[in-house]
Amino acid sequence: MASFYVENFGCRAARADGEAVSTRLRAEGLAELALPDADVVVINTCSVTAEADRDARAFIRKAKRLNPHARVVVTGCYAQRAPAEIAALDGVSAVVGNSHKGLVPEIVRQLTSTNPPAPQLISPEGLLSKSTAQIWADDSFAHSYIEDAQVLPGAQTRPNLKIQEGCSNRCTFCIIPTTRGSSRSLSADKILAQVRGFVAADGKELVISGINLGRWGRDLHPSQSLASLIQTILSETSLPRLRLSSIEPMDWTPELIELIQFSNENAPGRIARHAHLPLQSGSDAVLRRMHRRYRPWHYAEKVSALVDAAGPELAVGADVMVGFPGETDAEFRETHDLIAELPFTYLHLFPFSPRPGTRGWDLHRESPVAPQIVDERMAILRALAASKMHSFRANLIGRTLPAITLNTAPDLAAKGRTSALTDNYLPVELAQSLPANQLVNVDITAINPAGILISERHSSETNLPVAI
Repeated sequence: MASFYVENFGCRAARADGEAVSTRLRAEGLAELALPDADVVVINTCSVTAEADRDARAFIRKAKRLNPHARVVVTGCYAQRAPAEIAALDGVSAVVGNSHKGLVPEIVRQLTSTNPPAPQLISPEGLLSKSTAQIWADDSFAHSYIEDAQVLPGAQTRPNLKIQEGCSNRCTFCIIPTTRGSSRSLSADKILAQVRGFVAADGKELVISGINLGRWGRDLHPSQSLASLIQTILSETSLPRLRLSSIEPMDWTPELIELIQFSNENAPGRIARHAHLPLQSGSDAVLRRMHRRYRPWHYAEKVSALVDAAGPELAVGADVMVGFPGETDAEFRETHDLIAELPFTYLHLFPFSPRPGTRGWDLHRESPVAPQIVDERMAILRALAASKMHSFRANLIGRTLPAITLNTAPDLAAKGRTSALTDNYLPVELAQSLPANQLVNVDITAINPAGILISERHSSETNLPVAI
């Protein structure tokens, strides 16, 4: 029996792609084995930063070191951005850009057969001749979806359902429009079929994700919106819990925020109390240089409206970029002060990384921020984020929160304990051995040194709201 291994890098939407590839291959009879034992290793890359590119190259080397006989297939954003560069790396058998990611399962099957596939795209300027790797990549993105793989609970208790692909924004720092194309939406009918299939397989929590999730439906019909889709899911399926992935600040419409009102501190409901709004910077001037479509006060208003709707137990997260070209001390202070004022429960912090082909690349050449200054600012924001995270979690001691049990690591399971995640995105350790994929109410009794909530008591979650 042919076998495979998939390694995922990057965002939730990218991981959803990798999960879909694994699901398709398992359904077609291939065995999913550990990295050293697989016939084909699929590396699903990210390219949002230079560090992401380095991580991908390092894993390619690791794969060939641990499994020298494996065929290596590299896909994802790095494969789309620089296919010839990856094809030239030692040990790579095929490079599949996001434009052709839907063909990855077929390519993997062909690589395990005695008749390898012919390349569907010859790289420009004869670069393909420098390697034996085959390349599938273009700028049409006609084969970018892997939409026929049913999302199921399993290795991922809380799997991702990617309903939107690409981005039509043109932020100066971002390579995503190049690596994933313009915004495209999966149809509502296909989404509902996926949700119903997930529920039929006893799925409890589904994460709805996308590259620019809040723009779902705008390319389908003027009446379609993310809020209308979520309303339809809640009304026409019995999905117990739906979690929304990252949504741009301007896409948190009044209609979408109103839906969050059905999940508040008095009656936690079917929409997880969790909102992630990319911030990037709290400085108006920096946001303008980034070509972001909101101002700091707009952002603060959205966060306030969400907390008013869902209550103070709402988890609020953000992406924050440090060291954007030309960022002054005063501009950084504006970011720091805005973060300090808002009720964030966690932050994803990262330094600016110039991406070839973006306006940010040129801005970095003109006015870079010194690496040591970036490091100092990162340290300041890490300390602030850690303080806010601890305060939020400490305030939950003595409260009861809805949660879902996860696949518990063997060392913790050996102690008779179980990992779980609350609806407001907090890790919990339960003082009992429970199977994964169970909805429970957990009484928070303490926080351990790693910041994980401790629950000595729990009960089954039996009062989920009916469809609205």
